[in-house]
Amino acid sequence: MIDNLKQIFSFLDNAYNAQGIVSVLEEVFPLNAIYIYDSTTDSLRDFSKSWMFIKSKELAEIFENLENEKYITTKTKAYYALYNNQKIIGMLEFSEKLHSKLLEFLELSGFCISLKIQNIILSERMQKNIDFHDSMKNIAKIIETQYETNYIIPIIGEMIDKFVSDHLVYIFINNELVWPSSCKDPKIFELIKCLNNKSEYILTPDKKIGLFPMISENKLLGCIVTKSTDNILSEKEIEYLEQLSNQSATTLNRANVYAEILKHATLDALTGFYNRRQLEERIKQEASSAKRQHRSLCAIMTDIDYFKKVNDTYGHATGDLVLKTVSREIKNQLRDYDVAGRYGGEEFVILLPFTKLEEAKMVAERLRKAVEAKKIETSDKKLINVTISLGVAEYKEKDFIENADKALYKAKESGRNKVIVYESNM
Repeated sequence: MIDNLKQIFSFLDNAYNAQGIVSVLEEVFPLNAIYIYDSTTDSLRDFSKSWMFIKSKELAEIFENLENEKYITTKTKAYYALYNNQKIIGMLEFSEKLHSKLLEFLELSGFCISLKIQNIILSERMQKNIDFHDSMKNIAKIIETQYETNYIIPIIGEMIDKFVSDHLVYIFINNELVWPSSCKDPKIFELIKCLNNKSEYILTPDKKIGLFPMISENKLLGCIVTKSTDNILSEKEIEYLEQLSNQSATTLNRANVYAEILKHATLDALTGFYNRRQLEERIKQEASSAKRQHRSLCAIMTDIDYFKKVNDTYGHATGDLVLKTVSREIKNQLRDYDVAGRYGGEEFVILLPFTKLEEAKMVAERLRKAVEAKKIETSDKKLINVTISLGVAEYKEKDFIENADKALYKAKESGRNKVIVYESNM
């Protein structure tokens, strides 16, 4: 038995996570699970399954009874208490009754097992704290290189998701969901209406839904929402989310201010779309985000048909009016998070995040019809109309804008006023 003890102690020394401890103990005992008491939620958690909450009155009663007894046997299982300074911290569950030799072995090794589990828990909590503070710094640093909320918010969402991994995370801006793409719980939308610029965080009575407002300079910018069907939010998770929402609010507010300052330097004065320089930056950002998140992204390149003829016939003032009108019609057909830029002259590029190729084709067709139907009144009260040609391509590689341009060329070559989707043989 002494040799066995030395061996298990040696193996435990080399176990650096929950799974490692479980693997070692399974070699010696008919171990079924390790349950640890979580004082912040007053519940048992499965130590080897990412601290999953255990909803079982039977297990809760067994744990309570173990405060007076080290060992309890049921019809099919056995439970052995784990202690820290005479205080019960958890229990081992075995798949069968334990004979006298194994009980004796547990008596000798129990302290070592308990100590190792406590060290792992402490190490995980320390690492989580380190990760948390790193994330706080990273959220603050985002604004140094990015000021577009469409780019910032998914990064913030992914960072927050690490600290409440057993909850779904949603980010709302001005009461509208911006990350991820859908939320099907009507209760969340109702709760959001209760928030104002004086609000503190809101928890549902069962602590499974939490709303954490993002308030900066006395303005309610939005909120971070967490939801779970199984697990409640612990006090530590609530503390993390409060601080993360505060930091996110500061970052988003700075982004909004910075974006306002740069608006005239980044927008095309005539159309209100992004200028060429800023558009190229947005193309890089959206492509990088699509690649990182494995999500769909499409591009539409469009050109006003026979625009030179409009200038030659009606003058450049009318040409500018046509550009303004076409860009306005395009903007009216797009979603808030779609990106439109003036690529040059009468050419525009439109980026459609979270959009598949077939959907992008439908958007392009809608744009084409909207422009075709619009009557433009010139300064001398004449009514004219123009059409546009469009090329559509899906992001699969870096040259998807070039592919959209090839499709646009094909649309113009084959008669104009039509939508063509890029194919590899173009």
